[in-house]
Amino acid sequence: MIVLSSACQESDRTAGWIDKERLLAADQHPQDWISLGGNFKQQHYSPLSSINAENLGKLGLAWSYDARSRRGRVQRGLEATPIVVDGVLYTSGAWGVVYALDAKTGKEIWRYDPEVDGNYARRACCDVVNRGVQVWKGKVYVGVLDGFLVCLDAATGKVIWKIDTITDRERFYTITGPPQIANNVVVIGNSGGEFGVRGYITAYDLETGKQIWRFFMVPGDPKKGFEHPELEEAAKTWDTNSYWDAGLGGTSWGELTYDPELNLLYVGTGNSSPYPIWFRSPNGGDNLFLASILAINPDTGRLVWHYQTTPGEIWDFTCTANMVLAELEIEGRYRKVLMQAPKNGFFYVLDRETGELISAEKFVPVNWASHVDKTTGRPVLTGDGWYKDGSKLVYPAMPGGHSWQPMSYNPNTKLVYIPALHLPMVYTALKKFKYDRDNNMGVGASPDEVFPEGQAISTEAFLLAWDPVLQKEKWRVKMNVVDFNGGILSTAGNLVFQGTTDGYFVIYRADTGEKLKEIKTGVGIMAAAATYSIDGEQYVSVMAGYGGAPIAFVPENAAFYEYENNGTILTYKLGGTETPLPPAAVAVPVPTPPDIVLSDAQIKSGESLFNTYCIFCHNGFGSKHIAAYPDLAKMSQNTHDQFNSIVLKGALSSYGMANFSDVLDEQKANAIHQYLTFQQRKLFADSSSLVVKK
Repeated sequence: MIVLSSACQESDRTAGWIDKERLLAADQHPQDWISLGGNFKQQHYSPLSSINAENLGKLGLAWSYDARSRRGRVQRGLEATPIVVDGVLYTSGAWGVVYALDAKTGKEIWRYDPEVDGNYARRACCDVVNRGVQVWKGKVYVGVLDGFLVCLDAATGKVIWKIDTITDRERFYTITGPPQIANNVVVIGNSGGEFGVRGYITAYDLETGKQIWRFFMVPGDPKKGFEHPELEEAAKTWDTNSYWDAGLGGTSWGELTYDPELNLLYVGTGNSSPYPIWFRSPNGGDNLFLASILAINPDTGRLVWHYQTTPGEIWDFTCTANMVLAELEIEGRYRKVLMQAPKNGFFYVLDRETGELISAEKFVPVNWASHVDKTTGRPVLTGDGWYKDGSKLVYPAMPGGHSWQPMSYNPNTKLVYIPALHLPMVYTALKKFKYDRDNNMGVGASPDEVFPEGQAISTEAFLLAWDPVLQKEKWRVKMNVVDFNGGILSTAGNLVFQGTTDGYFVIYRADTGEKLKEIKTGVGIMAAAATYSIDGEQYVSVMAGYGGAPIAFVPENAAFYEYENNGTILTYKLGGTETPLPPAAVAVPVPTPPDIVLSDAQIKSGESLFNTYCIFCHNGFGSKHIAAYPDLAKMSQNTHDQFNSIVLKGALSSYGMANFSDVLDEQKANAIHQYLTFQQRKLFADSSSLVVKK
């Protein structure tokens, strides 16, 4: 469905006006930040240097903007990097809400709310986040959680067109990633690999929203034919008896990168679905195009080259981390390169014209592969990651050595700055697998699982400065929290900016890693900052708001427990003021449990159902570690009274608590309620005093 409005003709063409010429000249006009990564190379670097190591002590808050979700108590994650054009800041928040603000004062110009059905929160593996907008020729493009791509007038925020990008609404597709402009089209991918979807990207006409082409990442059942020729070749790397109904995965939900000089669109693809290859493709195979980098001609939608980082992917080692373009001097000559540090723990440097592997080395500890063979381009497996025949301790874990938080390349220091993570995990394959759209992973895995005896385990999150030519570490700074700390901005002022989970915005010297300043924000920061200047004054703006994948597993020393997780856009300048802290977090007491008769049979059944459908969000009782979503062992009497209406009728769907009536009936909902009441009684009093009647 396409919805057009007269705004297409009435738009003020000077608002949000970015075109190819302006994109190519971005570094010559650093007062703007015209892409998610600043320039078309997506380097998350700025030539601005008015704020530098010498005057950083004067840095303070210029303005802030309340970007909290308007949907109930749970505050969602903010993961976008703002775009700034001619004094206007454009960015997105939870659900796909878009903000246009005066970049000098923070005053709201307009706000667009797509009013997504709250039931779509159930379809999102990793919170209802959104990673940014694109601005082009007077229009703002945003992908919305419910799978629509929306084109807005940059001057007014009015909808110009809105298009449904989802091929199968029965599957749990969502959009959390940003669109990308590639020559004459806008391209969007999707999320949902954990729920059994088939990944693809789609290109639409910039003016009308008409679909131009679609590229699927994995083949469907060969008996039904192939949508484009690349899939026929890809199918040769899959078992003909693959579990086609399970979707197979390959979703593209990270930042896409477009090179206007080569007219190539670079796409990073996602994990398998299900993870174990013995379930999805029993006879093995590379399983293209999972965990791959694709170079696509945006005019035709045809593949130019591809490189697969993890053939036969079984660990959730997505290739959706941001891809950075640069010109590096390698062996005496400059080469146009693409760099990526994906989840699998290797830092890749590829020739971006041909896809040739130049180098790949470990930037975090890795045990599933010993190295990447330079001749074949393939990782050399150790066997330590093969968990079919028994549980295995694997590193990196599912969160990866580096996930979506953007890394930055600074052409002055010639270093890449990576928000890195060393976190092992035990992988355990399920005994059997059957497609289930609520959970299509096929594994049991947890960073908290007991590790095998005799294996010394360490975990660490750190800011890593990496030399991409020598493929060596230059320096590192250990973080206080082993978690997804924020993305990176580096500048010509010899500075690196990064937010942290424990609620600080920290600035380091880019050449040495020396910590120069930290600003307490009281809110965990996951996004990368942007910088720009107005009237000769430099600003640095970052979205603060903890959420996303780790929202159900908040580390103990996260800012989440000290202060309310109030999503905010924080913007700094020299001579600014102190950053005000959010209100202190208040512990929720345990209400008196309802006086109902419990059955141990129902409790047991309810526990199994809870672990299937509820545990990812509501994953503990009375623990400090599960404060992100409501603790269901602390339900009020009113919530108990409305329990079935909430679970089966969607009474709280507007707040993001989805309707589960498609998988639960009244009997099953009652069983879950019994289990939760049992847990509440345990929390409220000594377990020895419980009376459970059969």
